[in-house]
Amino acid sequence: MSKVLKILLVIFSAATIISCTDKFDAPDNTISDPANQIIGDTLYIQQYPVWAGFNYPQDMIVGREPLLYIADTDNDRIVMMDISGRIQGSRSIKRPVALAQDYKLNLIVCAEFDTTINGISNTYSAVFKINLFEGGHDFSSAPAKRLLPKTAYDFDRPGRKYTGACVFYNNMFYISRTGTVNSSPVDPDNSILIFSNYERRGVERDTLIGRVPMIEPLGSGVVSANILSSLTSFNRISLDIITTLKGENSFKVQYLQYIQTPLFSGYISRLSPFTNELMSLNKFSQPEGTALDIFDNIYVADAAKDSVFKFNNFGDEMESFGGSEIMSRPHAVAYHDKTLYVLDTGNNRILRFILSTEID
Repeated sequence: MSKVLKILLVIFSAATIISCTDKFDAPDNTISDPANQIIGDTLYIQQYPVWAGFNYPQDMIVGREPLLYIADTDNDRIVMMDISGRIQGSRSIKRPVALAQDYKLNLIVCAEFDTTINGISNTYSAVFKINLFEGGHDFSSAPAKRLLPKTAYDFDRPGRKYTGACVFYNNMFYISRTGTVNSSPVDPDNSILIFSNYERRGVERDTLIGRVPMIEPLGSGVVSANILSSLTSFNRISLDIITTLKGENSFKVQYLQYIQTPLFSGYISRLSPFTNELMSLNKFSQPEGTALDIFDNIYVADAAKDSVFKFNNFGDEMESFGGSEIMSRPHAVAYHDKTLYVLDTGNNRILRFILSTEID
């Protein structure tokens, strides 16, 4: 067993869950336009008004408070909203593209920053951690630290991009990374990075402990890191993840299951190719984000197809919908309290839908 996997297993086994209890107003689920209903096995019923005012936003999550966080990419900011659509704050940060939140209310952000090294200015992809709890949820002034790039070696690789983040029950988290240098068997650009999180003498520490092993950087099949665009973890004690890829791969949404046996520890594809719709050949074109509901149904935002797809956790396709008359280049989906939020990136807005099966 590799050293990284041994460390990962120790962290996985020893962690405890930190819960959050703050509550905010419930969303307004008034049906304003009965004609705008997407028909499938059930109805997706759009809620109004739509939430606009963004500039090519590229990610969105429902936090654990719960609050909505939007990576408003071309406005160089992150917006914090309550789930009824009221803006509660914003924070300036250069070109945020991916968000996650841990169980301590820290916000993990993939974005960019500018720096000057040896008199030369450059822009780097970066990973930041914003401590919302310590900042009393004053989003604009909450303490932040940069986790990546960190070493001189990192700064020698300006082509590396950080594209996704997900957090596990023990506050360990993964970061997806892409780039063009993938010949190294030790440190290819296309990778998933593992960060541990722990406290020592009252000080929280985040440590990069390595890459997730045995994931092919340029693989065209399953268990691949070929230009990862997002990572999604499950809201339970598990290291399973949903990944989306934009590289040359026949299966651009993958459900990776972490297993441990006497002979093998690592990730395998939970779903077999060609046995379900999720793993059918070339099902997706440009998947940018996924979300899970309380039943572990999987929602996929495909920017190239202007659509959102829904699958159960066996990979069977359920109620999918979209088209350019409804949305343009969706980059993210989020689910909370019977409501599906869609980041309608091409139209610079957020759409909300409830399913007719969720109406009492």
